[in-house]
Amino acid sequence: MTDPVEWEIFALKYAERPDAMKHEHFVFTDAHDGPMPMDYFIWALRNETGRIIVIDMGFEEKEAKKRGRKILRTPAEALSGVGIDAATVEELVISHMHYDHCGNAHQFPNAMFFVQEREMAFATGRHMQHKTFRNIFAVDYVVDLIRALYRDRVTFVDGMVEMAPGVTLHHVGGHTDGLQIVRVWTARGWVVLAADAAHLYANLNDVNPFPLVFNVADMLSGYQTIETLADTPQHIIPGHDPLVMSRFPAAEGAEKYAVRLDLDPLNWD
Repeated sequence: MTDPVEWEIFALKYAERPDAMKHEHFVFTDAHDGPMPMDYFIWALRNETGRIIVIDMGFEEKEAKKRGRKILRTPAEALSGVGIDAATVEELVISHMHYDHCGNAHQFPNAMFFVQEREMAFATGRHMQHKTFRNIFAVDYVVDLIRALYRDRVTFVDGMVEMAPGVTLHHVGGHTDGLQIVRVWTARGWVVLAADAAHLYANLNDVNPFPLVFNVADMLSGYQTIETLADTPQHIIPGHDPLVMSRFPAAEGAEKYAVRLDLDPLNWD
């Protein structure tokens, strides 16, 4: 691999699910159920040359209404708050193709989409015969990516690849067959954007998988991969944990919904 360059990382909150309950987040539950909200993020990387890489693109109001989620802003609006124009983004990583990660392709008309080949095969293959798996996909969003493929706007990833100096993509599977995580070099070291390889810090800390899972063994192995790639536990960023917003410094100009993951945490409560 080439020598890494430093990147800024923004976590951008665009939606939430305040009524989520604890028992919905873990395979192994106890008697102490209660509220455990979820946040929905996209992420953006920027280096000193101005190169931009966006990770995931959220979902739209139609899916929010269908699934009982609350949209706070569009991904394009969230990016605008940190000085990024979605219409000019040229590189967009899709962690996996569930509805909340691969909608809004129309907001990124110039993007090349980077997706694991296994994920495209999973989302369009025989496993989608099962409602358990396909209900968390949005067929319109899957079709959007197929259309992008036919327009030469999809780059398939097979396993691990260096996308840019200081940015690598790693297949882990588990939650879906082709889920990938992103490792990023920053001023504070190697940060891992786990996306839905780990929904919450508690999934990792308690080694207790999220129940919506394609392969439990791969999910558990993914936890180990995440921990190996990140410099410390404070360098691991789960995909849906509201604690991310309180643990990291706010991004200037977007303090209500964006934090800087390349900077040291403010606290770790």
